Amino acid sequence: MSAIVRPPVVAGRFYPREAQELLREVRGYTAVEGQKISAIGCVAPHAGYMYSGHVAGAVYARLELPRRFIILCPNHTGVGEPLAVMSDGAWQTPLGEAPVDSDLAAALKQDFGLVHEDPLAHRAEHALEVQLPFLQALAGEFRFVPITVGVGRLDTLEALGEAMARVIAAQKEKVLIIASSDMNHYESDKVTRAKDNKAIKKMLDLDPRGLHEVVRREDVSMCGYGPAVAMLTAAKRLGARRAELIKYATSGDVSGDRDAVVGYAGIVVTS
Repeated sequence: MSAIVRPPVVAGRFYPREAQELLREVRGYTAVEGQKISAIGCVAPHAGYMYSGHVAGAVYARLELPRRFIILCPNHTGVGEPLAVMSDGAWQTPLGEAPVDSDLAAALKQDFGLVHEDPLAHRAEHALEVQLPFLQALAGEFRFVPITVGVGRLDTLEALGEAMARVIAAQKEKVLIIASSDMNHYESDKVTRAKDNKAIKKMLDLDPRGLHEVVRREDVSMCGYGPAVAMLTAAKRLGARRAELIKYATSGDVSGDRDAVVGYAGIVVTS
């Protein structure tokens, strides 16, 4: 039986379908000066590249990228298991196939029983797919574990983070945790920036519980707060001591429409 190859579902919509055009665009977004950072985790946005590519690119350009990743994203479609992993095969983009890290996925499933095998949850989800061309352009050969997070319970998100930390600590090679998330959605630029600032502060304080609380209390429509909470929990267990906001923007910076925007934050977490 041949391994599953998950085809791209937003090529030609969120990013270019043609390989050379995509590579040119990614290289443009990552042409950012700055000292490279050895990170434990990061937050990167996942909207169409024309809106958030410059924020995601600023993050990836600053990172010393390893060869192994765990990539967490929200489950926008609502399909499949609450914590769904794909532990075999590869994901295809116009830049080629990105192989799944089967060993790391198997270790995570064994450690944390709430992570379930479910390729269906990934079939139409864009939030993880849009991260891959950046890694393909900058990291060379790599493997990754894809996880959709469709649960908002703090205890479950913390448990996922603790499990990731245990599994990563047992590896001989470095593993970077990527939390794919946009920030507040479809309110005015002024309101979005104010709400996002409260959530960003909690992330910069390395306060996953505080992030969960402020998102709920202030009604911040941050779609990937679950991945961010889990990533921060794992990063703290792995020795994180600081976080840096690499770049922030809203869709209004590109579209000019300040009445209904989406926020984008790029954050790097280090020891």
